Amino acid sequence: MGNRGKSRSTPREGRPTRLTRRGRIVVWGVGGLAVCVLGAGGVGAWMYQSLDDNIGSADLDNKLGGNRPVNLSPGSKNILVVGSDSRDGANAGYGKGLTTMQSDTLMVVHIPADRKWATVVSFPRDSWVEIPECDSGDGATSASQHSKINAAFAIGGSRGDVGEAAACSIRTVEANTGLRIDHFMSVDFQGFKGMVNALDGIEVCPEQAINDEKAHLELEAGCQTVKDEKALGYVRARYSVGDGSDIGRIGRQQEFMKALAEKAQSKLTSPNALYGFLESATKSLTTDEDLAGIKPLYGLASELKGIPNDRLTFLTVPNYPREADVATDKANVVWQYPQAADLFTSLAKDREVDKEKLTADGKNPVYASSVRIQVLNGTGVTGRAAAVAERLREAGFTVVGTGNAPETTRTTKVTYPEDLREQAEVLSSRLPDTEATQDASAAVGVVTLVVGTDLDPAALR
Repeated sequence: MGNRGKSRSTPREGRPTRLTRRGRIVVWGVGGLAVCVLGAGGVGAWMYQSLDDNIGSADLDNKLGGNRPVNLSPGSKNILVVGSDSRDGANAGYGKGLTTMQSDTLMVVHIPADRKWATVVSFPRDSWVEIPECDSGDGATSASQHSKINAAFAIGGSRGDVGEAAACSIRTVEANTGLRIDHFMSVDFQGFKGMVNALDGIEVCPEQAINDEKAHLELEAGCQTVKDEKALGYVRARYSVGDGSDIGRIGRQQEFMKALAEKAQSKLTSPNALYGFLESATKSLTTDEDLAGIKPLYGLASELKGIPNDRLTFLTVPNYPREADVATDKANVVWQYPQAADLFTSLAKDREVDKEKLTADGKNPVYASSVRIQVLNGTGVTGRAAAVAERLREAGFTVVGTGNAPETTRTTKVTYPEDLREQAEVLSSRLPDTEATQDASAAVGVVTLVVGTDLDPAALR
């Protein structure tokens, strides 16, 4: 992420709106949509320069640290896209008492080296993950902690700087997925509202009336056009709609974005409408310095444009309610293993994801709390088994005992009796480069983890 000079802290007509998957990618990467329309519109140089100057850049140099994942597939790209729920300025009316900056939507767009397919992975904002140490922007470093994944944006952005917020989000995603993030985009709420208004609103058709105080939204049931605060409230609404989950909101946001992209493609034919849309889009957009401009964004959009519709995959990280592991936590979700690890490994190695298989494999999750583990210290370092056991308990596993291994070993091992294969795979998928092995002499009723010198307790996911 290099250096660039700039910086700055169609209606449904009674049936579901349809849009190509390519359209969904381009909309969520708002800059991509903007430059595609710009290229098609043939606007003048003055307009190009004005819009180019609108795009903010986040200086991420020296903020990401040195211990980052390696890109295992040179030529591929992972782009972190954040819908920024800033509580400054025009956004201040939303979520009183919350920290200054929040990531309301978080996803990774993976573009492979051959540009023949792409995968977009959404991360529920309530995902319970470890947030590593981050530069808090005031010369201090925040402590490593477990929290919702969207808190990383707030921790890094405590001073209102998007670059610092982005850096902490990138560090968090990298630490929990093993994916190297190459680029970053942040889209602010108010810019989103401006894009909707430039299109004279978007039609939505809620099956039931919505009254969501937190989202400042009251809507009657049935089809209607929303813009201004109602459009903003509709994509933010959660607790009073459907099952009240963040997973449900992700689906509604995707449907709204589909409708927005389709209407943009059909309506933006006049110079005034085009400029109003692009003005809002580019003013709301902040990227890393390598993407901060019309030219690089147009190049990115052109790469996406050539991908066939049936080779674009949209999915959410496999997950389940954390309440299954920690009875008192009714607010968060945890990622489901080994499915989440399989997903991240596929993308890291630039392999196309089979969504149907991933979904089928996750039908019957094995909860971490159902995995009973004995931890044996094979490092010779006093207290290592206890340290690893504590990390496992924080992740929801049931640790039944600790002790010393018969001998020291460099390689961490997971062994299991015949009837605990799935439980062992759930554990091994949380450990870097560790496979589970069936052992006829393994202790009955438990999965055994022998901690080798190659395992850093902090590497446990």
